[in-house]
Amino acid sequence: MFPEFASYQNTARFNSDGYRSNHFNGSGFPGLKKRGHAHGSRSWIKIDQSGNSKILELDKATVMRHCSLPSRDLRLLDPLFIYPSTLLGRENSIVVSLEQIRCIITADEVILMNSLEGCVVHYKSELCKRLQTNRDQSDDLPFEFRALELALELTCMSLDAQVRQSEVEIYPVLDELASSISTLNLERVRRFKGHLLALTQRVQKVYDEIEHLMNDDGDMAEMYLTEKKQRRDAYSISDLYCQTNISGGARVASKSAPVSPAGSSSGDQKLQRAFSSISSSKIGSFGGSSNRGENIEQLEMLLEAYFVVIGNTLNKLLSLKEYIDDTEDLINIKLGNVQNQLIKFELLLSAATFVATIFAVVAGIFGTNFHASIFDDPFTFNWVLIISGMFCGMLYVSFLIYFRHKKIFPL
Repeated sequence: MFPEFASYQNTARFNSDGYRSNHFNGSGFPGLKKRGHAHGSRSWIKIDQSGNSKILELDKATVMRHCSLPSRDLRLLDPLFIYPSTLLGRENSIVVSLEQIRCIITADEVILMNSLEGCVVHYKSELCKRLQTNRDQSDDLPFEFRALELALELTCMSLDAQVRQSEVEIYPVLDELASSISTLNLERVRRFKGHLLALTQRVQKVYDEIEHLMNDDGDMAEMYLTEKKQRRDAYSISDLYCQTNISGGARVASKSAPVSPAGSSSGDQKLQRAFSSISSSKIGSFGGSSNRGENIEQLEMLLEAYFVVIGNTLNKLLSLKEYIDDTEDLINIKLGNVQNQLIKFELLLSAATFVATIFAVVAGIFGTNFHASIFDDPFTFNWVLIISGMFCGMLYVSFLIYFRHKKIFPL
């Protein structure tokens, strides 16, 4: 428990939701500093195992000292920086940075970054509700796994809701674009595609983080905080018991009657052997629990459930991306078809222009200023025009037959 919690608890009042009903003045709180006077002091929400929540003003040094975290891990929770989703298992805590949910989970409490984001408020209220509801019920999951499960659940639900919303918005736009290609529709699809790319990267990061955690048994074993705390408490009790027995035996030996040196040495040796056997058994049990690896099936099954959920969300995004790609391919095919039609029309027009040019050449030749007997008979000039026209028509038909033979376009 934070050393500042006691003084803070005696002065500040909290309502049923866990928020303070009065303003925090910062006076008389050792170790707690005002936001305006301390650099790095932030608002945190502390949720204990009973589901009680408190709002605290803590600086980074206090949080790092209480949770035994390096500054680089705490920097992942800084709202001023945008970091990808991360799950880190440490000696005494779990660092969770999933979308807007940024918190530190220990064996006894959750220290949540206070924010007005909907995900943060929902996580705080839902966790308190679940802890208070299951207070008298036996739960297989330890406290840290229940808090981690809720963070994964809300993150997966939030991402899946965003994907469903994107599907509702993108599919009609794509269908409209497939039927009517316009600059406005292309701009809308481009904007949706950029948003979809960013969303895919976020979902992919959560997917990769869960997969990486499932593939590393050591990282999963580090997250069994309750078990490690119970083991440390048992070791401390064992050490205290050994020290008490040794000191009690020494006092009894000093107050007893004098004994022979041989008996004294043999008693000391027995005491040393007993202490060494206790120490070796303790070290052996600790080493055995560390070497055999903790029973990580419980956490592995928990992660597998949300790994399937986030994988389904990622598949939706990939399907949506494929639908966009298919629509783009259809648009490219349509544009290519229109371009081919224009090329065909241009080819026909060029052939017709070439034929008309030949006819114009004939007309231009006879339009020059020279004397010829053909001009004396007007019917003779009509035959010239008829022959020229027939020649041009036959030439154009020849072009069409050539185009069909080359399979430039069907006729």
